[in-house]
Amino acid sequence: MHLGAIQQKASAVQTPYYLIDKSRLLPNMEKIAWLRAESGAKCLLALKCFATWSVFDFMSDYMDGSTSSSLYEVRLGREKFPGETHAYSVAYADHEIAEVLAHSDKIIFNSIGQLTKFAQQSDGHIRGLRVNPGVSTSEFDLADPARPFSRLGEHDPNAIDAIADQISGLMFHNNCENDSFDRFDEMLTLIEDRFGKVMHKMDWISLGGGIHFTGADYPLDRFAARLKGFAERYGVQVYLEPGEAAISGAATLEVTVLDTMHNGKNLAIVDSSIEAHLLDLLIYREPAKIAPNTGDHAWMVCGKSCLAGDIFGEFRFDAPLKAGDRLSFQDTAGYTMVKKNWFNGVKMPSIAIRELDGSTRLVRDFDYDDFAAALS
Repeated sequence: MHLGAIQQKASAVQTPYYLIDKSRLLPNMEKIAWLRAESGAKCLLALKCFATWSVFDFMSDYMDGSTSSSLYEVRLGREKFPGETHAYSVAYADHEIAEVLAHSDKIIFNSIGQLTKFAQQSDGHIRGLRVNPGVSTSEFDLADPARPFSRLGEHDPNAIDAIADQISGLMFHNNCENDSFDRFDEMLTLIEDRFGKVMHKMDWISLGGGIHFTGADYPLDRFAARLKGFAERYGVQVYLEPGEAAISGAATLEVTVLDTMHNGKNLAIVDSSIEAHLLDLLIYREPAKIAPNTGDHAWMVCGKSCLAGDIFGEFRFDAPLKAGDRLSFQDTAGYTMVKKNWFNGVKMPSIAIRELDGSTRLVRDFDYDDFAAALS
């Protein structure tokens, strides 16, 4: 079973599967819509974080378009997400550039070298440049765009100013899981102090993603005022590129316990794999989330692959786990579905959508043919 619109109850869908719940997605969308109206900023979905296009029609009612990190993401954004399509890549290959330009409204180059190399092909296209301000909020060196010797963007204000007549916009992407408005404000002030001269020459500025402005306690009104003031000061259209802010809390990974063991701890093996289905958590050594994670019974929940460290985490339950029990890992939309893989040949999770009326729609199932095709 592949693409389709089959109505099923959630309990009838075979695990494992990702379940996108529109009722959980909607509050994020409403905050984004409010911010757009109050600040004048435009919001583009960052496809590197979330690219499940079956809900793009729903999201596009609240957002302005999409932004990408590769040729294929550019094409997906153009074909599936109404609105603007921004293209960015750390580096474009010669054989990609024509297609990237054909599928984008704006192209953002990572370096002056790439801008120069593709100057003729991109002539007449709206062009921008990524800037590395040298500060970020990342707590992980692996994800820190401002790490020493970073390749992510140009850092010299004078060099950028020298080619300002070849571009109309700049993109700064230095926030990472930043839920502090004060820290955002502080870093933006540093950016203004260092790059203000060249920003006055631009028509648009993207402040990237990683800003958790849809969080429960985030001062959205102060954020909107800061963005509006920034836009007025430099006479620019401000863009934001929310990824996790758009889809935080909107999806779960539904799994079933296959077996239980005891080896110093209670162990439950499920029909999924953190290596294959929640890879981002394994990379950053973070546990999955189960709610409410309370009770008298402690269990380590493990994946079914042969990787010894294929462990979702340790959780608490009201009763001992047993084969056949259903578990639901929370907040599994961002950087999960885009990283799923076929490690060990573990069945890739299906994708289901829970509509606002409570019905569940299975939109994608994966089978052996998909596994074999991926490996040629």
